[in-house]
Amino acid sequence: MSVPPGSGWPGDPAGPRTPVARGPSDVVRLARTANAAQVAQRLSVCRACPRLVAWREEVAQVRRRSFADEEYWGRPVPGFGDPTARILVVGLAPAAHGANRTGRMFTGDRSGDWLYAALYRTGLASQPHAVSATDGLRLDDVYITAPVHCAPPANKPTPQERDACRPWLVRELQLRWPRVRVVVVLGGFGWATLWPTLRAAGIAVPAAAPRFGHGVEAHVDGRTILGCYHVSQQNTFTGRLTEPMLDAVFARAVELARLS
Repeated sequence: MSVPPGSGWPGDPAGPRTPVARGPSDVVRLARTANAAQVAQRLSVCRACPRLVAWREEVAQVRRRSFADEEYWGRPVPGFGDPTARILVVGLAPAAHGANRTGRMFTGDRSGDWLYAALYRTGLASQPHAVSATDGLRLDDVYITAPVHCAPPANKPTPQERDACRPWLVRELQLRWPRVRVVVVLGGFGWATLWPTLRAAGIAVPAAAPRFGHGVEAHVDGRTILGCYHVSQQNTFTGRLTEPMLDAVFARAVELARLS
């Protein structure tokens, strides 16, 4: 069972009368004309992908034993951060017991521990931890979003689910692009998804997408796209991604944003 819109959940952008997308064509229609606030509102009640809706709500009802006494958000997770940010972070999707529980991007799980600690060390976050939507965390000059806004089973959305969710990110890019100077992409999924999304947003991109890699830089429309290994436990536990590697990417993002 997910939290109903307008129930008083901290930071819930939607209300009982927020229009609900019940299929991919609804997402296209509702995203196309949305302003920034409406993107968050409409996205947060989206029901366009039946498998994702069933999974996120099952997780919210069954819950993990360590969070058995907590209420889960159990809905799509909107972007989070500074609305005038020059640095945009693109992830993958909410974690089942992280953002799907807390209702805020990268909050309440190990991946978020790594990401927000790095943002804090580079002066982009007010604190190094993110445990709930009411923990007081603020971001400065950075905004976090994702290609898929519902927690997917095994952290693997299908191509159809990725494409159904794309119009939300397209609209976010259109609205935020004039201010954005740097895009940090966490992982190969986000990198592969970004290029057709930029094209759909009306932004000129290379015919062939640059190859993903940690620390890779690509240039699009006067902005820099930075590749970074995802802050997943698969990468951080194995040492594929280390704190100095992550810090270096965000230090570079800050440097590029301030030069623009």
